[in-house]
Order: sequence, then structure tokens, then C-alpha cells
Amino acid sequence: MQLLKFIALGALHFAFAWSAVSVNAAEPGATPAASTSMKITTFYATDSGDSRFREIEIPLSASRDDGFGHTLRLSNPYASPNVQFIELPAGMDQDWHNAPARQLVTVLTGTIEVETTDGVRKQWRAGDTFLPADVTGRGHRTRCIDGAVRLLFAPLPEGFNLDTWST
Repeated sequence: MQLLKFIALGALHFAFAWSAVSVNAAEPGATPAASTSMKITTFYATDSGDSRFREIEIPLSASRDDGFGHTLRLSNPYASPNVQFIELPAGMDQDWHNAPARQLVTVLTGTIEVETTDGVRKQWRAGDTFLPADVTGRGHRTRCIDGAVRLLFAPLPEGFNLDTWST
């Protein structure tokens, strides 16, 4: 069991490091300049029950040396209660539904599209991270665009304050 947790946490660290490159890159395959934050998209339920996208910035306020002369920039850590790998089937097209939990989702393979109730659609590809947070309201639609999609889910702990973790 400890080995499984170690592997999942290692994959999570790799996915977050890779998503920093993908999310902040000016063009696909480009390496971003050093940054003090990482932008990701979240979608949430409004007071009227609709869903909307918004960008949040996760501060990379901590740093450490990797032992090879490189400075690594890190967000504040959090302990996820249940990290999972998920594979969505090719052609999946889900109607309106809520996120099962507020969670960071990193795309490992494929392309996923989410639509909010205002008709806005966004797509994420391998290396991208987003945060579904619409656990109430009408929810969102989800589609697999290019074949099967593999994801890494890292739910936020109960009571996690996203506003104090992000800026």
C-alpha cells in the first residue's frame, strides 16, 4: 500500500511539474520563462446554479535547489485524500453533471473538452491541469475529443480554502 501511495505521489509531482510547462508555454512545446505562479482554469457554480470558467493563479512561492544547480519553484503542498488515475473512453460525451469533488485534474493523454452553462467550451491536452469545482448547480458537459483520455485526479481536502492557496 505504501508503494502504491509513493507511485501515485510521484506521478502527481511529475504531472504538476509537466503541467507548469504546458500551461504557461506561449506555444506548444515552448518552455516558459521562470515564473512565480502557474495559471490554471477552474469552473464553478454561480449563485444562480449556472457554471462558469475563471482563471486562477497558484503561487510558486517556495523554492529549493535540486542538487544539480537548478532552482525548483513550488506551490504550497496539500494532502489529497484520494489520488486516482482515470481513463475515459473514446467518444465519451456526458450530458450535464456535477464534479464529484473539487479536485485538480491533470490530463495525461488525449484531449478533453468541458462546456459550462453559458455555452463556453475549453479544451485541455496532455500536460494541462484544471480544477472542476461545480459540485452543485447545473454542472458542466464533458467530451473526449481525440480518442480515450487518461487523467490524474487529486481531490482537495474537505474545507480546503482555494482562495488562500491561489491568488
